[in-house]
Amino acid sequence: MAGVTLWVLGRMWSVVWPLIVALLLTTLTWPLAAYLRRRGWAPTLAASVVTVLFLLVAAGIVALIAVPVASQSGELVTGVTEGLQRLREWAAGPPLNIGDEQIAGAFDQATDRLQNSVGSAVSTVATGVGTVFNGLVTAVLALFLMFFFLKDGPRFLPWLARQLPGRLATDVPVVARRSWETLGSFVRSQAFVGLLDAVFIGLGLWIVGVPLVLPLAVLTFVSAFVPIVGALFAGLVAVLIALVSNGLTDALIVLAIIVVVQQLEGNVFQPMIQSRGLGLHAAVILLAVTLGGSLAGVVGSLLAVPAAAMIAVFWNYLRDQLGEPPQEPEADPVQPAPVPS
Repeated sequence: MAGVTLWVLGRMWSVVWPLIVALLLTTLTWPLAAYLRRRGWAPTLAASVVTVLFLLVAAGIVALIAVPVASQSGELVTGVTEGLQRLREWAAGPPLNIGDEQIAGAFDQATDRLQNSVGSAVSTVATGVGTVFNGLVTAVLALFLMFFFLKDGPRFLPWLARQLPGRLATDVPVVARRSWETLGSFVRSQAFVGLLDAVFIGLGLWIVGVPLVLPLAVLTFVSAFVPIVGALFAGLVAVLIALVSNGLTDALIVLAIIVVVQQLEGNVFQPMIQSRGLGLHAAVILLAVTLGGSLAGVVGSLLAVPAAAMIAVFWNYLRDQLGEPPQEPEADPVQPAPVPS
């Protein structure tokens, strides 16, 4: 049954993935929606306000990253050009001693290979466009699902209990509620880890004197929700900006800072924080992330920890329900008093 369930989920992944994203977003936005509902707001109004605020915050984060980068795009392009020129001059000297003719020959060879692989490049671009389109569809669908979860979420468990027969009407809602609490703990811990990354890396960039510190810190925080690829992307952007603005030495210093912080985050902070919030040992979290990444790449790494935590929730509840209560020791039978003769 487990194999069939996984096969069905794989066939329905185009619907399951937006549902998972919507649940993750709902765990972030539900505390504000619950507060508004406790203040007497109608569920529809509270969900609408929270959804609009979420969109404004997301747009503000994008603007905070994009606007400073766009305003200094000219300086960045000039720095990249100068960096390439310095790299060419360094390659022409010892010990490489690569001349201009060799560089031109390598460039012509690369151009010929590119022309010979136009078909594969076109297919790659088409695949990339399709991926971007699917990502936009997933984002829109997840946003609508988040709105409905915020509006009708508290009505789901009572409805589910009415649909299930017998003891399942009690067991399944309890497991679902505990799983929801576990998922919320995971998202909050991941946000806290991303905040630690952003603070430490941003502080290091500020000390070194790299420009665009605030956008890079925000980018680091947002990228923390995408394991592996997010950290690599944010680190690459920070090192590139340090290279074109401050030079090779500061770029190497920034690279060392990012490596140290990410190693501490991946091997110390994240396992400790998530193990406390999810009730899982740090070693279990490390093994779950490794297994998820090897099985399903980035998506597997993202979902490995909450999946392991939900499996633990199900197992603990099943163990509690099926475990036999401890037997009380039987009392010694009372011997009747001897009858006097």
